[in-house]
Amino acid sequence: MSQKINHALIMAAGRGLRMMPLTQDFPKAMAPYKKSTLIADGIKKIKNHLDFVHITVGYKGAALASHVIEKNVSSVFNTEGKGNAWWLFNTPLKYLNEPIFVLTCDNVLELDFLELNNDYLDKGSPPCMVVPVKPVKGLGGDYIFHENNKIKQLNRDKKSDLYCSGIQILNPHVINTKMPPYEEFYKVWEKLIDLEQLYCSTVIPKKWYAVDNLAQLHAINQED
Repeated sequence: MSQKINHALIMAAGRGLRMMPLTQDFPKAMAPYKKSTLIADGIKKIKNHLDFVHITVGYKGAALASHVIEKNVSSVFNTEGKGNAWWLFNTPLKYLNEPIFVLTCDNVLELDFLELNNDYLDKGSPPCMVVPVKPVKGLGGDYIFHENNKIKQLNRDKKSDLYCSGIQILNPHVINTKMPPYEEFYKVWEKLIDLEQLYCSTVIPKKWYAVDNLAQLHAINQED
């Protein structure tokens, strides 16, 4: 029986210190992109495929909340001063017993949501499936070591041909039944690796670009 993923969450609580002075006045998620903003572009792309979009805010959260509410998002959670996984254990989404796409506001990407949806189901709907990318020169990350897509290790120093993109599909309710609350996703992933229940997708994004500084922001805004 097929199951369509209906929810996505964009993590947008970061301050974006490497994009100063641009982020002195507004959060990184509201950086200008193609006559819009990074997060507005992400919301638009997601809403073409999924019904519900949720947002976490932190730095200058009131301004960001107002910005995304105008885009008709389903909910906004203030996670200022918290780790990137805090929302998973401390907001109403922890009761969601179905899969949710998790993305970050600083990734400009093209995803085949249906293909990822089907890949997640083909892997037995695990508690969490991370979406990998091929390493990009100049960008660090958590390198993935797996056997038949079951992750055995994540390592920031030892390199492999895949690393975490910041995109994942997870089931909040199931994760809450398997571990105590953690603040950071790295701890969540470590626990799931111990349980042999962390997977990586066989589907790689058609386009993936992390916007981490002003030069990268300028570069993507020059693309056709």
